[in-house]
Amino acid sequence: MTNASVREFKMPDVGEGLTEAEILKWYVQPGDTVTDGQVVCEVETAKAAVELPIPYDGVVRSLHFPEGTTVDVGTSIIAVEVAGGAAPAQEAAPAAPAPAAEPEQPAEQPAARQPVLVGYGVATSSTRRRPRKQAQDPAARQAASAVQSELNGHGAAPAAPAAPPAAPAVPVAPAAPAQRPLAKPPVRKLAKDLGVDLATVTPTGPDGVVTREDVHAAVAAAQTPQQTAPAAQPAAPAVSAPADRPAAPASYDSGRETRIPVKGVRKATAAAMVGSAFTAPHVTEFVTVDVTRTMKLVEELKQDKEFAGLRVNPLLLIAKALLVAIRRNPDINASWDEAAQEIVVKHYVNLGIAAATPRGLIVPNIKDAHAKALPELAASLGELVSTAREGKTSPSAMQGGTVTITNVGVFGVDTGTPILNPGESAILAVGAIKPQPWVHKGKVKPRQVTTLALSFDHRLVDGELGSKVLADVAAILEQPKRLITWA
Repeated sequence: MTNASVREFKMPDVGEGLTEAEILKWYVQPGDTVTDGQVVCEVETAKAAVELPIPYDGVVRSLHFPEGTTVDVGTSIIAVEVAGGAAPAQEAAPAAPAPAAEPEQPAEQPAARQPVLVGYGVATSSTRRRPRKQAQDPAARQAASAVQSELNGHGAAPAAPAAPPAAPAVPVAPAAPAQRPLAKPPVRKLAKDLGVDLATVTPTGPDGVVTREDVHAAVAAAQTPQQTAPAAQPAAPAVSAPADRPAAPASYDSGRETRIPVKGVRKATAAAMVGSAFTAPHVTEFVTVDVTRTMKLVEELKQDKEFAGLRVNPLLLIAKALLVAIRRNPDINASWDEAAQEIVVKHYVNLGIAAATPRGLIVPNIKDAHAKALPELAASLGELVSTAREGKTSPSAMQGGTVTITNVGVFGVDTGTPILNPGESAILAVGAIKPQPWVHKGKVKPRQVTTLALSFDHRLVDGELGSKVLADVAAILEQPKRLITWA
């Protein structure tokens, strides 16, 4: 043991600006041996599910949080005992009992907090220690001596009134910091908003730290007696929802309802869509197009040796058609810089593909899609879709998108009015491809038809530019040979 030390692995920021992540699954348990680079758990951030590797060799000593717990970035989540080195300072304190050091602890506030971590939750012991704190005050020391002399003189009846002088000594401030409940600033704010006294909350976190779940549990416990005896709880309004959180909708029959916590990818998506819908002025244009020739080209490419092993579908040619339209109308590939009051035109296309996953909607993008040949684009599309379905999309794959395609046709939907991905100026929705009666060469014939919808930010894309882009995409899908002449 002397040649081993315990290393604490903290929750890293696996994306840009993330503050927390939920532990989805542990791949190791206490006692397991781990090696440098071994994946120990899978976590879900607001952007994606990510596997975390451990950065050193050793034996797992403890897992600090169970699966399903949301942990702040920078918080230790696993302790690993590694060979070599001295034991860390955290473990030296309990291993070396030093009675002489105890009198010095009240002089330093950090040292005074250490006993709270070890014996947190024993409320009665805190009141017994207060006389030692009061001894620092001369007035309190004199009052305590007077009370003690009265008791030693067996003057029980007259001694009772002498107790009040001790009352003013109780509010002595030095004892308060040592008894302050342990909680992080966000948890303290939550408790303040909900009207919960942290001193009354039973902590379940490591080292007696109060967690968000503990605060919500305290609120639930306070609401239960209110329902059984409302007259006995006149202070019920104190445990109300904070001003920045709207009250939950009334339930007709809560026994037949299911409440699903909004977190992770779904929470981030909801916030992004609300921000986009109420920030960028959306305009959506539609066009119905005959894609019969495009469907024939898809079947031909499936037999082409150059596309062997690749997934070829209509989305591939639609993506290529959009890339060609952007090349002909580059101003559509831009973003709005509100702070600088500038339009930022991108000379590259990171093509986003909206993907529905069990964890919610995500939009990974193909980097530099404009520079890829059709077989390369097919390979990138196939990898993007399979990775998203497995829940392994990395945060970096969802950053830096410029234009997006959402294929609602796979659900049998004719079309829709898509909402812009934040930071982008255009998104193309592709509807279901169905056989419909169509006038072709002067005759009504059954043709493969679909409806396209292009939403764009009207601050930087006017009707003319948006119409040109949508018309170009439609023209290419109607006559795929334009891919060669326009590309």
